[in-house]
Amino acid sequence: MIRKIGLLVAAVAVTMFAQAPKAAAPKTATAAAPAAAAKKSALNKTDMEVYLRHLFVWPPPIVLTISDPAKGPMPGYYEVKVQGTNGAQMQNETFFVSFDGQRIIRGVVYDVAKNPFQVENEKLKTAGRPAFGTAGAPVVIAEFSDFQCPYCREEAKTIRENLLKAYPTEARVYFFDYPLEQIHPWAKPAAMAGRCVFKQSTTAFWDYHDYMFEHQADITADNMQAKVLEFAKGVKDLDGEKLKGCMVSKETEQEVNASVAIGQSLGVNQTPTVFVNGRKLGGATAWADLKFVIDYEIGYQKTAKNAGEDCGCDVRLPEFGGASSATTPGKLK
Repeated sequence: MIRKIGLLVAAVAVTMFAQAPKAAAPKTATAAAPAAAAKKSALNKTDMEVYLRHLFVWPPPIVLTISDPAKGPMPGYYEVKVQGTNGAQMQNETFFVSFDGQRIIRGVVYDVAKNPFQVENEKLKTAGRPAFGTAGAPVVIAEFSDFQCPYCREEAKTIRENLLKAYPTEARVYFFDYPLEQIHPWAKPAAMAGRCVFKQSTTAFWDYHDYMFEHQADITADNMQAKVLEFAKGVKDLDGEKLKGCMVSKETEQEVNASVAIGQSLGVNQTPTVFVNGRKLGGATAWADLKFVIDYEIGYQKTAKNAGEDCGCDVRLPEFGGASSATTPGKLK
């Protein structure tokens, strides 16, 4: 079974409203004017909320959050991000609304001249994220995970046990924290503690990662910090007192929040969620299925070179003089 954080009623989330181009005011008032003014429009937040609650049977307490309209990817349409929430459940969706407010499109718009997952790849900022595998690999895997999620434990085990054996040089994995605070009380503190470990030792983080999932059943909100310090005693690269201070001060909370924000911008609404060169695979994915996608991407990137860590997508002029801050061309940032 795959644990999903979706709305109680399946599919779409609620849509949006926007400021439509204003029509020229009539020179002379007519009897038809009141009727025209009463015409329902998808650009009116109240009209859209009523319409979609009826369409999808979404009564309160489902809460609808509507973003400000943005320029759409196609002429004549706005793009609006929407979210429906009901306690711990949520659903993120994107809608396109015509300028006249009479048409709504739910879906994804693709540009055939670009990688279909270019938008996702651009949002996956990997700088400062724990990683293993070969730098510069043609396949980048971004894993959004929660230390308290049992399905994340299984997915983590699958990736850790199989990836490097099957792809010693062709893949690189990046870990993104995505704690589900509403249902997992110690998930965020564990994510913050993981960032504290990462600050001291990038390699120790993966020991921490494996330890937390292995001992998941024994960890509670009350003993989580003690368990982390117990783990640290057996790792020579970690200073236990420094680690404790980092956890108590919550100095890494903003880093975890930033990771969550990336996931939300990508529409992550369940854990685990894995992106393979930007392609979203929601829920626990069997190794055979994950391997199938990786194999395909390896073959495709041999000629396309439009994803992975060496995608040839950095068009900046080169920097000279050996500046230490220079970023490797084509690397996801």
